Amino acid sequence: MRKRGRNRQFVLAVNGRSAVKTVFLFIVSLLLVFILSGVLTSLRPELRPSSSLYRVADELAGETFGLILGMENHYFASELPEPNKRFELSPLVLKLATSINLKDPRSFLGRELPGFSHFDSEILIAGQGTDYTNMPSESPPPTEVLKEEREANLAELEGKQKKKTDGEKPPEQSTGGRKVVFIYNTHNTESYLPFLKGEADPDRAIHSKANVTLVSDMLANAMKSQGVGAMVDKTDFQANLRKKGWAYARSYDESRPVVKEAMAQNKDLQYFIDIHRDSQRKKATTATVKGKSYARVAFVLGKKSSNFESNLKLAKELHERLEKKYPGLSRGVISKGAAGDNGIYNQDLNERSVLIEFGGVDNNREELERAAEAMADVFSEMYWNAEKVDADSGEDDKKKQ
Repeated sequence: MRKRGRNRQFVLAVNGRSAVKTVFLFIVSLLLVFILSGVLTSLRPELRPSSSLYRVADELAGETFGLILGMENHYFASELPEPNKRFELSPLVLKLATSINLKDPRSFLGRELPGFSHFDSEILIAGQGTDYTNMPSESPPPTEVLKEEREANLAELEGKQKKKTDGEKPPEQSTGGRKVVFIYNTHNTESYLPFLKGEADPDRAIHSKANVTLVSDMLANAMKSQGVGAMVDKTDFQANLRKKGWAYARSYDESRPVVKEAMAQNKDLQYFIDIHRDSQRKKATTATVKGKSYARVAFVLGKKSSNFESNLKLAKELHERLEKKYPGLSRGVISKGAAGDNGIYNQDLNERSVLIEFGGVDNNREELERAAEAMADVFSEMYWNAEKVDADSGEDDKKKQ
């Protein structure tokens, strides 16, 4: 006798409303992710939320990325300089796991001491004698100093006027009436002790008129003698901050619109230089070149700038030219961008922007003038060389056409 097989049937009950709700929520969530991603990527770099991935990436040097890529494709490793082809895993693992860099002693204490992160800068190119103990640094002046005005040392400010001789030749090349360099001072009240009568406290080296803006004039005049037209902005950013009730840390928010307006009004402008004064003392900020005393200069770049690589190229070329003609004058190229720091310095507005520290609190007018003349000398060489290359390239293009 045959047993009849039983037909087993499975019934799946689907709630139509729940399915529609699930699909709807999925679509809405997807749209929110896209919208949020768009908002975050459109924010200015300093306003974007920090991520552990960014911190990990910051710990890795460019060569290290090349080595990692080279593990998968040997073509990348073949392009690296010979000393960087040996990959050391243990220091990298230690750095990623503990944020300790064996080559940088600051990493042992940087997160333990309050406020120490403000000195979290990186030496990209070291000048003679430059290390992590004497890097350029700036600190906001005491509030009471900003409110008071002291007597300036007029004898020091007037200096020795250079007399032009009748036989002095005009520059071989000139931009004519075109201004191609824009010079300004975000921290325009930074001053030098020799400029201030009877002042010896470096924290009080602040003045509304006898300040770093005089160095900007020196540089512009020196560039003019080399045939390079430069304009100096005279905006008193610090006075504007006080009127608005803004903190000193917002100085770059105040200078940014001025730079943007200059770019919009003068299409000839190609280079943008923000001149500052370092807070380090004379030993670190002074050099003797060919028997004469000079205020040393340092190039500072913002890590968070979208034009970091192109601005680094500019700073590197100026540093190398100074080293060749005025050995020891450049303190090197430094990058800044620690948490809480601006880290951009308006350098995202143009691919040829740089912040230059001219001397320190102890440097006098003669030392600063010599530094400005040396900077104008190498800058003009770089500028006219670039112009020649562009002109030759244009002629070649015409020949091809």
